[in-house]
Order: sequence, then structure tokens, then C-alpha cells
Amino acid sequence: MNETSKQSGNKSFVAGIIDTIDSRIAKLEEFIMAVGIILMAVNTIANVISRFIFNHSIIFAEELNSTFILLVTFAGMGYAARHGRHIRMSAIYDAMPDKVRKILMTIIVSVTAIFMLILAYYSVQYIYHVYSKGRVMPALGVPVYITYLWVPVGFFITGIQYALTAVKNFREKEIYLSTDLLEREAQEIEV
Repeated sequence: MNETSKQSGNKSFVAGIIDTIDSRIAKLEEFIMAVGIILMAVNTIANVISRFIFNHSIIFAEELNSTFILLVTFAGMGYAARHGRHIRMSAIYDAMPDKVRKILMTIIVSVTAIFMLILAYYSVQYIYHVYSKGRVMPALGVPVYITYLWVPVGFFITGIQYALTAVKNFREKEIYLSTDLLEREAQEIEV
């Protein structure tokens, strides 16, 4: 076995591990979003029924829904980045020739990755700050910092997704909106 085939084997082995981790994270995100939305709906419906029948709201319903909203939002960020579904303002971008769009997309996803990773860092700092204050949710009695734990994870996963997209755009000839979505395929499915 020569040196080139060893390097190629190592790259495909590493790529296989990254793909496996990425697909498991994707499944976890899908599960968290689905369960979070279902639990939000159940909690809201139960609260409405409680208010209607007993004339009293469920005390912790608002705090619980706030937690579910955080969870679904920050799990959804990584999911949207993975599937190239974030909102794009592309009027000027779409008018550019392919080469310019390729350069712009690589810059856009690189800068977005950097910002997401910076936000992940600052959100960890914020969680430390909230933790040091010792705040708890009044109705649930849960420390507030626990509800924020998904925030840096969501920013980090989103940053990694954009970084992987930047690498894909740098390596491949086509323009990628995410690691799996070509720009031309996205234009076909847009409404």
C-alpha cells in the first residue's frame, strides 16, 4: 500500500466518523425539536383547559414553555444550518455570476461560522454569570442557568455546520448552501 492510498484511507475514515457524528446529532436535533413542540402544545392545551375548567392557570406553564422555546430554537438553528434552510437575503447575490457567488458563499458561511462560535463562547460566559447569581425559576424551582445550557450547544453546532459548509465550498466546484445542499437544488425547491 503506497502513501497516497494510506492518506486517502485516513481521510475517508475521518470523514466517515464526522458523518456518523453529524447524522447522530441531526437525529438528536430532530427528536428534541419534535418532542419540544409536542410538549409545548400539550402544556399550552393543559393550561387552557385548567384555566377554563378550574379558573386557574397551571403555575409553571409559562416557565416550562419558555424552556421548550429555548430548546427548540437552539436545536433548530443547527438543523436549519445543516439543511441550508436559514433565511437568506439574496437579491444582489442572485444577480452575480457563478464565480462571484461561489466566493461570496464561502465568505458568508465562514463569517457566519466565526460569529456562531463567538456567540457560543459568550453564551457560556453568560451561563457562568447566571450560575454565579444563583437565580432559580420561581414556579419550577429549577436553576435558571440549566434552561440556558442548550444555547451554547446550539451556537456551537451551528458554527460547526457553517464551517463544514465553508470547507465544502472551498473544496468543491459547485456552490453549497450546506454540506448536503447544492445552491441549484435549493433554487428548485424554493417557492
